[in-house]
Amino acid sequence: MSRAANNLSKEKIQQLLIAVGSGPMEDTTGIEATEYNWNKPHCFDRKQFNKLDNFTKKVAKAMTVKFVDFCHSQFDVTVVSTKQHFATKLVDQAMESRQDDYYLAFGTDQDHPCGLISIPIKTAFIWATQLLGDPESEENSGRDLSQLEESLLLDLLSALIEAFSQNIGDFQPAKNIIRGLFPLELKGTEELCKITLDVKKKNQESGSEAYILVLCSKLESVVGKAAETVGGFSAEDTSKAILGHIQQMPVCITAQLASTVLTLEEIMSLEVGDILLLDKKVNESIELVVSGQTAFRGRPAKSAGKHAVLITELSCDAG
Repeated sequence: MSRAANNLSKEKIQQLLIAVGSGPMEDTTGIEATEYNWNKPHCFDRKQFNKLDNFTKKVAKAMTVKFVDFCHSQFDVTVVSTKQHFATKLVDQAMESRQDDYYLAFGTDQDHPCGLISIPIKTAFIWATQLLGDPESEENSGRDLSQLEESLLLDLLSALIEAFSQNIGDFQPAKNIIRGLFPLELKGTEELCKITLDVKKKNQESGSEAYILVLCSKLESVVGKAAETVGGFSAEDTSKAILGHIQQMPVCITAQLASTVLTLEEIMSLEVGDILLLDKKVNESIELVVSGQTAFRGRPAKSAGKHAVLITELSCDAG
């Protein structure tokens, strides 16, 4: 590098290197990173999910008792999964794939339900058969449920909602079962908790599926509020961290000597040894272009046998 280039301070050279992405970068290879799926809500933290898991296990036991009382047989109710969903995606899936589901909504206000229990058409006939104690009725599972079967199913689902609402609130079931029409009015951004259940008789290999859907906010009495972060970052710390990451991004910088305009005929007639006259004088500065804008100006230099540019000024265009 020329003697003039040595006049640049170490700090200024470091700033330039960082600006173009060539500065020293922090070694992050040893840092563990967890994937974060922005398409899924994260209403509950790990501690809250553990509490929710314990709660759903108690709900499953309470529902087992309800099935025994209603069907006079031994049953097992188990929780298959507990997941969080955004309303839009979940409702769209429900409408596309399960248009014949039976729904019973519930809430503290029947005009504005906050949850529902849903059973597929196949589950509805299995449960109706078990409630009637008539195994032959399952053979004609393609038909609509009779008024008696719907009435028995309503009583059973209402009892299951009662078992679920223990330690949460006084959830009241709707007066009627709805088939194929999703009973919750949602805007799309609500966070919902979906609890999938498997219900089967003792000694049976396969069970029947059902699920409970409830607004995550209604489970606060069970899971508690999210713990506040201890020793959280200040706004200044956050800004510095963001700026630090931005400064580590690689940026392409182009040294532009000058330019000229030729006709197509002139370009086609160029040969080796021809000289092009550019639009700058030899003592004018070179432009350093970043993302299409002139960020610096300087003059030609060399370093370690390579072309270089000595920065002489910042461009007003870069502001």
